Amino acid sequence: MAKEEILYLERRVKCDEVMTKEENLYLKRQDKCDEVMAKEEVLYLERQDKCDEVMAKEEVFLFEETIIILCALLPFTSGLDNGLARTPPMGWMSWERFRCNIDCKNDPHNCISAKLLMQMADRMAEDGYLEAGYEYLSVDDCWMAKERSHFMGSLIADPERFPNGMKAVIDYGGLKFGIYGQFLNITWKCRNLYWGVDMLKLDCCNPGPNFVTGMATFDIEATGIATFDIETTGFEKMGLYLNKTGRPILYGCSLALCMGPKVDYNLAKKYCNMWRNYEDVEDSWQYVFNIIEFYGKNDKKFLEIAGPGGWNDADQLIVGDFSLSVGQQQTQIGLWAIMAAPLFMSVDLRNIDATAKQLLLNKEVLAIHQDSLGIAGKRIWNIDEYAGRLESWLRPLSPKGRYAVGIFNKNVGGLLQMVNRTMSQLGLTDENGYTMKEVFTGISYGPYKLSDSLVIKLPPSNLFLAVATPVTEKELIIS
Repeated sequence: MAKEEILYLERRVKCDEVMTKEENLYLKRQDKCDEVMAKEEVLYLERQDKCDEVMAKEEVFLFEETIIILCALLPFTSGLDNGLARTPPMGWMSWERFRCNIDCKNDPHNCISAKLLMQMADRMAEDGYLEAGYEYLSVDDCWMAKERSHFMGSLIADPERFPNGMKAVIDYGGLKFGIYGQFLNITWKCRNLYWGVDMLKLDCCNPGPNFVTGMATFDIEATGIATFDIETTGFEKMGLYLNKTGRPILYGCSLALCMGPKVDYNLAKKYCNMWRNYEDVEDSWQYVFNIIEFYGKNDKKFLEIAGPGGWNDADQLIVGDFSLSVGQQQTQIGLWAIMAAPLFMSVDLRNIDATAKQLLLNKEVLAIHQDSLGIAGKRIWNIDEYAGRLESWLRPLSPKGRYAVGIFNKNVGGLLQMVNRTMSQLGLTDENGYTMKEVFTGISYGPYKLSDSLVIKLPPSNLFLAVATPVTEKELIIS
């Protein structure tokens, strides 16, 4: 028994030794496991921090979604009702002058960027443009990053060209801000977001049958946030969504252009504050002339539809750019004023020449453009003959009885065009007759009876633009 007890005790000692070794191994493995877990926890926290940083940055850019504008799950109302554009809008737009220049590495002075837009805002505020009525600073295409954000798949401003996001530009300078978007045959996701923009220019890329009225489906996520998917939705629905934001947002659309030959201008007026209806302007007199001819022909009577709240958009002014003579620049802004087309400059305001600047700020031209009567002028006669190519435009002004008279020499040859037209032939009707003041030169003409003729000579592609005021009974007695 003694021997067996000794053997038992020896085995017990060995067992304890084995147990101690295994316990030590267990503790070592536990320590290693704790180390691994600690490292993984640190990595997790680092990843979480990075994720939070990315989410925070993307949240800053959320407002930049091109088509997503404070979408709310509310009943639809009919028509555009935002109280804006009681007279034709005015501002600056990037497209014609700066196009889609995104090469800030090689052309940092002229690329589409926060720097460019802020510099234009400075010039508008400091050089008299804002005071004159040019209140919108609008970036056109090519402001977006090439890829959408990971958070909600939103379109965001390019982070290199807009390092602080688009909101920093929107909040800069005290101007109203416009942004560009376009319809594609894809689906966008919307949620309740606050942009801070004041104008949307909505273009179409692949026109389809639903671009006018559109189709939309709605959904409410588990979060309780109202959302909806837009499937080739139309200009109409976008106008309604803009109304729901509670923010007055000027709505410029390409509805009339995108509808093609079957265009209905009454729909354009119903859904949009201004609508493009002809090709893009280029820095070329020929393009300006083509637009003038299109508006002169006035097919489908679209000029009659324009009025407070909705205007035909003849595209941007190229006054101060490269191709137009001084006379041609006067012709463009003068006829845009008669046609009551929005005036959006597209020029480098940092180095605009003094003559172009003076023209853009011409108070008498802008008074015609902003006339409260809100009636667009029209071409009343057109001569296309070998002896001369001449046309006349007339726009009613307030107070009642005053008119803007435009006589346009369409010739491009070197000869001056003789103009010899009576007041009646210019579309004027007051029996007491008229006096005239030409707005580019400040020269006064008259008084004229209805049978009296205005006799002037016009250089090629130039415009005579005057305000005709009826002669009063008192003036008749004095004369």
